[in-house]
Amino acid sequence: MTTAPAGRWRLTADPAEFLDRARAHLHAEPALNTVLLTVADTLRTRGPHAYGEGEPPPLFGCLDGDGAVRGAFLRTAPRRVAVSPRTADAPGALDALAGELAALVPGLPGVMSDHAAAEAFARAWQRHTGDAVAEDLRQRLYRLGALTPPVPAPPGAARVAAPGDRELLARWHRAFAADLGQPSLMDPYRWADARLAYGGVTLWELPDGTPVSMAGATVPVAGQIRVAPVYTPAEHRARGYAAAVTADVTRAALAAGAGEVLLFTDLANPTSNGLYRRLGYRPVRDYAQFTFTRAR
Repeated sequence: MTTAPAGRWRLTADPAEFLDRARAHLHAEPALNTVLLTVADTLRTRGPHAYGEGEPPPLFGCLDGDGAVRGAFLRTAPRRVAVSPRTADAPGALDALAGELAALVPGLPGVMSDHAAAEAFARAWQRHTGDAVAEDLRQRLYRLGALTPPVPAPPGAARVAAPGDRELLARWHRAFAADLGQPSLMDPYRWADARLAYGGVTLWELPDGTPVSMAGATVPVAGQIRVAPVYTPAEHRARGYAAAVTADVTRAALAAGAGEVLLFTDLANPTSNGLYRRLGYRPVRDYAQFTFTRAR
């Protein structure tokens, strides 16, 4: 049994139009909408193929009802749909969205949002399509409280990555996605080039100049910066390098004027969750990704 949606989904391929229409909805809780805000801003500034050439244009949508936007989503092919958490509060909204997308994107691979909205959309998708759905990643969103850098710091120092680090960044970006068991959202070299363009990756180097860890940061959007990704090769782990480079990137985000600094962790990794808590990050909400397997 479904509920009639409280509004109508309006779709567009224009990220600027989407951000303009959904601004009040997304900015009411910018931390919870950090992924939608940063992805839409990237597509607005870098063009519709920022996440890959040869793919269909991105798709955005707003649920208009009672004179206000009550829900939002975006999707960059061939990836999952990302849904704003508050969409689940509008009666029938996720069921109506699942029905529309089932007709438009029959091979949709999955959904990501906070756990409640992601699960609700996944169940609605299953009802409309008969596809199997499975949760395959649980994350926790953290917000910085008061930064507490590690003391003592490990040997070495932080430095902003330079063009000569491009190959290293691409390799580590690919390895980070492999550790999560998830495909990269962007071609690793395209990602490295985008981050190098604004100094968006910091490396921790040993005194001999060997890079041993990296932490990235998004551009400021809605007064916030998200630390992502943080990666240390297996042979250099458990030595404090990730904590040190994350603290440095966090400090730089605050110095750049960020009102909030955010990050996501994989809940299957207790080490990283403990690390970020020690640095002063506090949990906000759990998020999830569901994968859809087409019915035969």
